[in-house]
Amino acid sequence: MDERKIIILVGDGMADYPIESLGGRTPLEAARTPNMDSLAKKGIFGLVKNVPDGMAPGSDTANLSIFGYNPAEFYTGRAPLEALNMGIDLGADDVAFRCNLVTVRDGIMRDFSARHIETGFSREVIAEIAEQIEGGGIELYAGVSYRNILVWRGYPYVGIPETTPPHDIQDNEVAPYLPSGEGAERLLDIMKRSTEIISSSERMPSLRKKFRGDPTSIWLWGGGWKPGIATLSERFGLHGHTISAVDLIHGIGRAAGLTPLFVDGATGYLDTNYSGKAKALVEALESANFVLLHVESPDESGHEGNLEHKIKAIEDFDQKVVGTVMEALSRFDDYSLLVLPDHPTPVALRTHSSEPVPFAIERKGRGNAGFYMDKGRVTGFNESSAASTGLLVERGYDLIGIMLGHDIHMVTSTA
Repeated sequence: MDERKIIILVGDGMADYPIESLGGRTPLEAARTPNMDSLAKKGIFGLVKNVPDGMAPGSDTANLSIFGYNPAEFYTGRAPLEALNMGIDLGADDVAFRCNLVTVRDGIMRDFSARHIETGFSREVIAEIAEQIEGGGIELYAGVSYRNILVWRGYPYVGIPETTPPHDIQDNEVAPYLPSGEGAERLLDIMKRSTEIISSSERMPSLRKKFRGDPTSIWLWGGGWKPGIATLSERFGLHGHTISAVDLIHGIGRAAGLTPLFVDGATGYLDTNYSGKAKALVEALESANFVLLHVESPDESGHEGNLEHKIKAIEDFDQKVVGTVMEALSRFDDYSLLVLPDHPTPVALRTHSSEPVPFAIERKGRGNAGFYMDKGRVTGFNESSAASTGLLVERGYDLIGIMLGHDIHMVTSTA
């Protein structure tokens, strides 16, 4: 097994702010994470800035960085990345939008996920809406749970409407955050009609009894054109897979030339199949030299403002994913393992923020030396320990170079 293996484990939204009820600790500090703590103490450990200045701290921009792409150069919108994974062909004049099923009552965004609607329920609702609104270039595509896609073929405008992610306005009035700008009028009409279709549907009462979920309308956001990027094989000779419950991650992966692996029971929530994902990664390394595994549950818990769930999600990620992968890697002679969040999702904010996040890299066969780091105050894998090392990677898309053994001095600075 002489080929170097590149493994990235992403705990979406794990980073956070100090919380009074935790004695001024963050969820990462409060959680029991012996495997990530071990990586922090023996590997390359510090902070990384995944979201460039001036860009929104979305999972799209942050994860583009983790895959090794500069978001400021390659980001065209979240929806087209997800559409790519769903096998939706986009032409040069087509624009894709995220199409969440949400719960809005009395003008308030009650739940950005329609109470974590089950995929079977979502597909039924999307099919009924599509039957009545499709035409004139509009197409709807059902995805997983609340995450769906709307495509506007032959988009006639130069600019994309200004939109807001629904998870950013949980428990807020929706009126100030409705789409605006070029193309917004048609999006608003579609959203309004979806509310009318769902509320008047004769099938809805029986579907609500059969499935989990509480959809009241669709919410359109994250529009963009199809991206064009060089693959990881072309850039670095990397070939392999993505493992996630989220279309966005697989979409970025497909654009990067990777093949998605789908794991039974991968839900994107607290009940996801952590162990199944880790085992799929280990099996994939037999033939691939690159695998990125993404876990959504810490991020979802942060959006819910649920501290207990976030700590549990972090602990499950550490035990069932990081621990399993670290044990399996012992039989490989040459690998680089990276563990990190993409961005913070503070439970106090219930949305993303753009601060640098902790990362840890173990390089077997290449070593972890070649730079100065103060490990004296490292207590474990957490925000304050990472800051104490004085190591800051200012551009997240340079992390992949560190994993490949590039000169770390070229891409880092003292924090």
